Amino acid sequence: MKPSNVQTSLKILIKCRQPVFLWGPPGVGKSQVVQQITRELEVDCTDVRAVLLDPVDLRGLPHINGDHRAHWATPDFLPQDGKGVLFLDELNAAPPLVQAACYQLVLDRRIGEYILPEGWAVIAAGNRESDRAVTHRMPSALANRFVHINFDADVEDWTAWALRRGIKNEVIAFIRFRPELLHQFEGRADEKAFPSPRSWEFVSNVLGQNPSSDVEYDLLAGTVGEGAAIEMLGFLRIFRSLPSPDAVLINPSGAIVPEDPAALYALCGALAKKASDNNFGRLIAYALRLPAEFSVLLVRDAIHYAPEVQNTRAFIEWSANHQDVLI
Repeated sequence: MKPSNVQTSLKILIKCRQPVFLWGPPGVGKSQVVQQITRELEVDCTDVRAVLLDPVDLRGLPHINGDHRAHWATPDFLPQDGKGVLFLDELNAAPPLVQAACYQLVLDRRIGEYILPEGWAVIAAGNRESDRAVTHRMPSALANRFVHINFDADVEDWTAWALRRGIKNEVIAFIRFRPELLHQFEGRADEKAFPSPRSWEFVSNVLGQNPSSDVEYDLLAGTVGEGAAIEMLGFLRIFRSLPSPDAVLINPSGAIVPEDPAALYALCGALAKKASDNNFGRLIAYALRLPAEFSVLLVRDAIHYAPEVQNTRAFIEWSANHQDVLI
């Protein structure tokens, strides 16, 4: 299920307080989606890393009250009031005894003397056994307490997120050019770095520091692996040799239109970031010279960066001729 559909599903399950388990490979963005949903719903999110717990950590420690009987002191990381999501991240990486401690909490919304407040829902997440990450087989008794959702990376959803997040243009353009590299995990024992939505954000952060050519490859290889780093460097050479976006906007009718698809992806990304209601007419003039799919791509990205361009005459005229592909 792609991230946008996961978000829609989680909103439904949170409202009816149905426990849900998100399954997905490392780095695909499971934790980020849960955090984004809780922000949109304006509820709290208590992130509990189950893999770091001992079984006694959930139940609490025993103590003696005035009645001379043992009671359990509730751990302070469990919610006490209000509403929100109790997020049990990396649950199936936790030892079996910790998973067993979650049985009652997930199904009965209580453990020992602790009761999960009425306004709270439970979401858990973990890597799949096929991903060769550190996992323990989830007992069927616990698995049957969840709605299970498989989380997959999706280029369009990631691109929309990346535009909002401020990921660098060259990274977004490269993923559009090589979408299969958004997430590529082979699970080899010697595979330390690999392409994932998370690691491409790291690449954006690295490029934002303008590393020298002496270390650029090593930094990229250490972030997304050697194969993806080699391809990214080749793309960056094209990206850095493109005409200036400002020069294109000054002379949209005479500026060169690259033939290489990689160059078109890169140039469209750079132009979109320059969009404003003052220059959108010139941007459209250049967009009309591009192949149809890149014309649409350029305008869609421009709207992400500068929503006010939708009020310009140039956009209205362009959209009248592209109603079937713009929305």
